[in-house]
Amino acid sequence: MLFYHLHLRCYVVIELKVGNFIPEYAGKLNFYLSAVDDLLRQESHDQPSVGILLCKTRNRIVAEYALRDMNKPMGVSTYQLMHALPENLKSSLPSIEELEAELSGIHQEESDDE
Repeated sequence: MLFYHLHLRCYVVIELKVGNFIPEYAGKLNFYLSAVDDLLRQESHDQPSVGILLCKTRNRIVAEYALRDMNKPMGVSTYQLMHALPENLKSSLPSIEELEAELSGIHQEESDDE
């Protein structure tokens, strides 16, 4: 995923992996950062891009060795999946039925335009 951080004035590349961290992931993220800096970053306006690698699990020592000699700002962290939304968020998000109704309406409008 590619984002732009307005306050830091830099691109942020986030890579989400469904498995455990392996050192090869750091090299791949480094590649993505190099591409973003070369193709998108404006040297006169933007800071170097930042990479965040999210994995199901990680070994801190292995991640440290994998990132040690990388010259781009990168970090590795873990994530946790939740089986249900927290109660305080449920009222803020549309239900499945509401999403389906909205998508059906969009599809119907596109059919009418043809």
